[in-house]
Amino acid sequence: MNRIQSKIEENNQASNKLLSIYFTAGYLNLNDTVSIIESLEQSGVEMIEIGLPFSDPLADGPTIQESSTQALQNGMTTEVLFEQLKNIRNKVEIPLIIMGYFNPILQYGVEEFCKKCAETGIDGLIIPDLPIEVYHEEYEAIFKKYNLINILLITPQTSEDRIRFIDSISEGFIYMVSSASTTGAKNIFGENQFSYFDKISKMNLKTPQIVGFGISNKETFGQATKYAKGAIVGSAFVKFIGENPIEKISKFVSGILN
Repeated sequence: MNRIQSKIEENNQASNKLLSIYFTAGYLNLNDTVSIIESLEQSGVEMIEIGLPFSDPLADGPTIQESSTQALQNGMTTEVLFEQLKNIRNKVEIPLIIMGYFNPILQYGVEEFCKKCAETGIDGLIIPDLPIEVYHEEYEAIFKKYNLINILLITPQTSEDRIRFIDSISEGFIYMVSSASTTGAKNIFGENQFSYFDKISKMNLKTPQIVGFGISNKETFGQATKYAKGAIVGSAFVKFIGENPIEKISKFVSGILN
């Protein structure tokens, strides 16, 4: 069983809500990647999304866009990231997901990228701009060959038929985007988000959902996880990393979980 599936099953049995954290590889400094991952696990985070920076991150708000620009200027590349992560499974046990855009993966070679992920100990990928049909028809077999889960996204604009199709081919979890906007921290969710969360909850999908976009603090984490198995904090953590030393990560995580 893939580590993502194992972690979700473990949380189901314990009735826990899962906290996943996103950060941009190579930000604030090029070689911070492993230290951030280790610190997040030690602080109680249960899954990590490692952002592969890209020059045109369409789904990301200004905080993550700026971190991507800085990481690229620092020298972060796909090869550098894999080199940094080559011994990561000697250090951490929780699921690791690479989140990135399809162009760098295509340039690297999709099968070679998946093979490298498997060798490194990556458990899944989130690729917002890879069309579901293209993945299903052209790349799903490659992902399965290397025991990688492709995490698919839904938004408030996704039709019910499409949500059910996504559910039918999904493993691990469905990434439930909280709003139609780009990534970015919010202090509280509104009625539109609650209505959407409730609608998805009542669809009784087979695949667990984890909410992303707009989770920034204990309140939004609690609001999202009333309807879903977990939530993802991205922009708020990237902003924190830009302003604080790695040694303070446990304080950030504690502020969400406790």
